Amino acid sequence: MGDLAQDIAAAAEDAIAAGEFVSGEQLDYSEASLVAVQKTLAEAAGWDAELTPEQFENFAQAFGCYVLEVARRAFGGQYNWFDSREAPVLVVGEPAFRIALLTWDQVRGRLTGDVGCDIPFLYAGFAERVRRAEPGSDALYV
Repeated sequence: MGDLAQDIAAAAEDAIAAGEFVSGEQLDYSEASLVAVQKTLAEAAGWDAELTPEQFENFAQAFGCYVLEVARRAFGGQYNWFDSREAPVLVVGEPAFRIALLTWDQVRGRLTGDVGCDIPFLYAGFAERVRRAEPGSDALYV
């Protein structure tokens, strides 16, 4: 595993600990656990005023990495750094097709109270697209 993959895995483990602390939720890297992630983020929404910007960003990134790890464990793929978003992206299916997932923006949005940022919905769309991908497919889920 490369450095980026190791960093994402470590941050995902931080999210597991935070989820248990914040909401008592047990995260197990399953698609079903993303409902618990959504619940934890909803409970933490509004904390941005109580956290330093660095603490808020670390919290958001940890849960974003957890979602990425759920996807990687389900579908494989490779992590890359998406420079213009300053975030990791999981790319699945290469070379036959390319379906990619970015999560940090959605997690940040949910943490600031945007109910339109729905983590299980984002993942479900990504997962369905991967399952139905045809050669040459190219999509980015943000």
